[in-house]
Amino acid sequence: MNKKQFISDSLAESAETKKKIAQGCLTDILISADTLAEAFKKGKKLLLCGNGGSAADCQHIAAEFVIRLGHKIQRPALPAIALTTDTSNLTAGGNDIGFENVFARSVEGLGSEGDILLAISTSGNSPNVIKAVEKAHEKKMKVIGFLGGTGGKLKSMVDMPVVIPSSNTQRIQEGHITVAHIICELVEEELFGEK
Repeated sequence: MNKKQFISDSLAESAETKKKIAQGCLTDILISADTLAEAFKKGKKLLLCGNGGSAADCQHIAAEFVIRLGHKIQRPALPAIALTTDTSNLTAGGNDIGFENVFARSVEGLGSEGDILLAISTSGNSPNVIKAVEKAHEKKMKVIGFLGGTGGKLKSMVDMPVVIPSSNTQRIQEGHITVAHIICELVEEELFGEK
């Protein structure tokens, strides 16, 4: 293996995926950011769920909203909760009601009408994320989906699908965090930027 070529190819693939996001996802990103900003204006909150690397992204994104992303805007905290970080909830839920229900149960307990769920699944087919989306709709929440590939089952279930145009899980995850940063910046500017 030529390691330098491998690195170069990986970076080129990542950059190409970002170009495809710019070509195909701009409207979906903008709608998601506007919807989230409107929810925050109304005192609503953001809940986030996903598995594995997507679970880590949930924690990362929630922190950006609660603390802040940019340093040019001083602002109050925005209410965002990663449903992926409470080990007692996740393990009790997995043991007692089945792992496929752990996020739905948290949405049931923490979600309210008008809140937003950010459902992250690189395949779009994660059973526990699907159940969380179903529960969110029952509670009259809006759902943003960070998906990949074809969007899977979740593409038609969420209100705002942002489908990263790649079949490579790594590139999809990189796209998700890039899009999340952009949405957070747009929300900060909308709510707290100079008018």
